[in-house]
Amino acid sequence: MIVLDSSFIVAFHNERDAHHGAARGLMERFLEGEWGRGLLLEYVVLEVATVMLLRRNLAVASAVARLLLTAAELDFVACSDLFAGAFERFAKQRDTRLSFVDAAIAQVAEERAGGLVLTFDKELSRVASLHVPAVMQA
Repeated sequence: MIVLDSSFIVAFHNERDAHHGAARGLMERFLEGEWGRGLLLEYVVLEVATVMLLRRNLAVASAVARLLLTAAELDFVACSDLFAGAFERFAKQRDTRLSFVDAAIAQVAEERAGGLVLTFDKELSRVASLHVPAVMQA
């Protein structure tokens, strides 16, 4: 299993994103099953929809969110039960500046995906317990 981060999803769905080419290649690998099923946090859907709305428009934001929520390759992770643990990780971090959503992503990646995360987020990739495919770290 692998957790999908907002930066990866936005880069894939936004041709104007600097990481779009890399995201396309990684999406192919993901869809071929290289890392198994994807985990999609509720928080990530919220973040992706908001960013796509700001960078594109409501129609694109809604279409991307709907695609994510219905993708057969993804398991949706509701975040209500994660809130307390994600907050503790967020509040106690020392060597990173993770957003609240990134703290939740790290928690789920460690617990359910062997630390695997598809992300372009430099701060998230600095978490020692996480593993980001090498091409994404460029």
